[in-house]
Formats: sequence, structure tokens, C-alpha cells
Amino acid sequence: MNLANKLTMLRIFLVPIFLIFMAVQDIPYGREVATIIFIVASLTDKLDGYIARSRNQITNFGKFMDPLADKLLVTAALVSLVELQIVASWVAMIIIAREFAVSGLRTIAASEGKVIAASWWGKIKTVIQIVAIITALLNLSYVHPILNVLTDIFMAAAVIITIISGVDYFVKNKDSIRIDK
Repeated sequence: MNLANKLTMLRIFLVPIFLIFMAVQDIPYGREVATIIFIVASLTDKLDGYIARSRNQITNFGKFMDPLADKLLVTAALVSLVELQIVASWVAMIIIAREFAVSGLRTIAASEGKVIAASWWGKIKTVIQIVAIITALLNLSYVHPILNVLTDIFMAAAVIITIISGVDYFVKNKDSIRIDK
């Protein structure tokens, strides 16, 4: 369990704490704290990848758990934002469905001894989703017309990039899902 993998596990640990601050309305500044937790958790994604590459400590555990930690964090935030009527449910469903589909693809590949690492499109997708979610979270505490517009723009971009990255994973890894195997 190297430092990069510990940061990935920290991100997973922060998800329920984020959810508590999002769900419990009686906590003073709860949404602001949730936003900070989300930002910190998101930064660990960049940091763990940098540490793993710079120290040549890339592991199969990290290749599997890092994207899973991202999915948990993004899914928790999207479900919370749907509940609060900040994000449309269809937006969340498209993003979450893609995450399940790519996770399924990774599972099939893993059963064949292959590890599908994050692609360039997948990394861009994660960044756009995180920016969209942070904008939406800020919109909870500091409602402003500009934040409304930015939330809509970033969420639309997140949906588009999410679809493109999902198609990219399946096209590049089509050998893992051949039906005649």
C-alpha cells in the first residue's frame, strides 16, 4: 500500500463524509464543508496519479481502485445534486450509466488478465465532471445567475465528454467484449 494507493483510499473514505454534510441540513455551513471535502477529494485524484507515476509506483490496485474512487465520488455528488434539484436526473443517469458500463468492461478485461487503464478521454471526462460538480456545489451556497449558467454549460460539456469517452473505451477495447469467446 504505497502513498498513491493510500490517497486513493482516502478519497473513498471522504465520500460518506461528503454525503453526511450534503444530506444533513442542520449542520452549520454543511454545504460549504461538503464542497471543500469534494474539492480536497478531487485533488487527491490528481495527486495520487502524479505520485504513482513520478515514483514509478503504478500498481494494478491503483489502476483499478483509482477510477472506482472517482466513480464513487462523482456518483455521490450527482445523486446529492439531483436530490437537491440542482442537476437533472437524466444528466446524472447518463454519467452514472457510462461509469457502470466502463466498470463492466474493465471487469470483463480483468477476467482475461487485462487491465484497462484510464484513457486520455477518461481523464478529460473526470476533470470536466469535477469542474461541473464544483460549480453546481458552489451554486448551492452562492446562488447567482452566472453560476446557474456555468453549471448548465459545464454539465452539458460533462455529458458530451462522458459519452465520447465511453464510446472510446468500448471501441479501443472491443476485443474484450467479443460475444463469440
